[in-house]
Amino acid sequence: MATLQGDTSQQEFSLKAIIGPLLAVIIGMIMVILDSTVVNVAIPKFVEDFNTGLSTIQWTITGYTLALSAVIPLAGWMVDRFGAKQVFLVTIALFTLGSLLCSLATTPEQLIVYRIIQGIGGGMVSPIGMAMVFRLAPPAKMGSIMGMLGVPMLLAPALGPVLSGYFVQYVTWHWIFLINLPIGIIAILVGLKYLPKIERKTVPSLDLLGIILAPIAFASLAYAVNEGGKSWTSTQAITGLIVGGVALLLFIIVELRHKQPLLELRVFGSSDFTRGVIISWVSQIALFGAIILMPIFLQQVKGYTPVETGLILLPQALASGIFMPIGGKLFDKYGARPLAITGLGIISVALYLLSRITLETGLGMVILPLALMGAGMGLSMMAINTHVLQSAPRHLVNRVTPLTTAAQQVMTSFAVAGLTGFFTSRTTTHIAEGVNPLQGTVSGFTDTFLLTMAIAMFGALLSIILRKPKSGGGEDGVSEPSESGENPNATMMMGH
Repeated sequence: MATLQGDTSQQEFSLKAIIGPLLAVIIGMIMVILDSTVVNVAIPKFVEDFNTGLSTIQWTITGYTLALSAVIPLAGWMVDRFGAKQVFLVTIALFTLGSLLCSLATTPEQLIVYRIIQGIGGGMVSPIGMAMVFRLAPPAKMGSIMGMLGVPMLLAPALGPVLSGYFVQYVTWHWIFLINLPIGIIAILVGLKYLPKIERKTVPSLDLLGIILAPIAFASLAYAVNEGGKSWTSTQAITGLIVGGVALLLFIIVELRHKQPLLELRVFGSSDFTRGVIISWVSQIALFGAIILMPIFLQQVKGYTPVETGLILLPQALASGIFMPIGGKLFDKYGARPLAITGLGIISVALYLLSRITLETGLGMVILPLALMGAGMGLSMMAINTHVLQSAPRHLVNRVTPLTTAAQQVMTSFAVAGLTGFFTSRTTTHIAEGVNPLQGTVSGFTDTFLLTMAIAMFGALLSIILRKPKSGGGEDGVSEPSESGENPNATMMMGH
């Protein structure tokens, strides 16, 4: 309490000094996080306008998430080498350029390439921005300031589908990307004026082999999963598995032997960490495949407009935002296991209810499972992520966030690729059996939601093996600050 009642003028000065940098970071983060959700509602329009299939258009999301996963591990090295302000502004500029290019795309291939450019720019924005604010925030106001930084993380996913629906229905899908131009320019101007210059540091040699092998491995495996959803015996699926598997094996060998690896795989030596990560991956696959498919289901099967689709998806984001702080408080008291079991159990029920939706189902029974899914996400996701970070061995804690964040993006891309491939395959099979195309599409969604329900149930059962990490940072004892003197909690914050 003494700290809180100390020199208030100093605290006010500190808060005034941080408003500018905080504004720059929030504007940049809103733009990037918003873009992760606006595309979902526009997918049916992309399929229609580009006259292509869902299995092709899903690569606009898979390519974006793979690009994010490729550059996230580079954030720390880039900041130390070139400076936080410079790298933050360059990534915002690259993301804005990618957005402009996306708006000009005339073929699905162009859109996929331009989305990858967006992902390369967007991957570093959140971790670098959060790290800068954490370093600038006065200790007495740390919680409130980091809470302000959490606003875009809650608002953007809620507003994204509604904004996207409006542009797609009443203007044109190009504006879901063009809207980023003024936001990006404002973020750059505010950043140039207010972001402080943070001194550069001596950096270790860059893990070039890791940088080359990781994207090859992850992209090839995502391609194999996509093709495997249609047929695991196809040449494409087998080739993707072989290329991706070999690249992944080489990547693991390189990372374990490198002194400063791109991703710190040695952290998997902690059994608590490994258990938590596996459950996190299972929940990612169950959740994000369904999240991508729902806007398509609502528009193509239920016949809702893009705006109506955005509004129907709103309760999911709001429920997630409401239950996330509740989950945080319960985690402090009970640990991750009961929250993971409960959250994934609720998600399983929600996915089962979604699998029961028919052409005659009323709106209430569409919104209810979506809200349940959001509540389950809020309860379980933060708890599992925090458990993973607390379980990391103390000497590796500052290297964990790039690994977990990149891995989550990879799992999201696998989920999107695999489940869209599975949906396409099941729909084709049902239509070939003689049902009308619309009913065949409904059956394809039903099969896919049942599959994701089974995955979520598996995650809930697997959560039983979770245990509370030993006090102070997993199996290896108390988490310590890094050599740079930064609080490891900054890294933990970035992971969320």
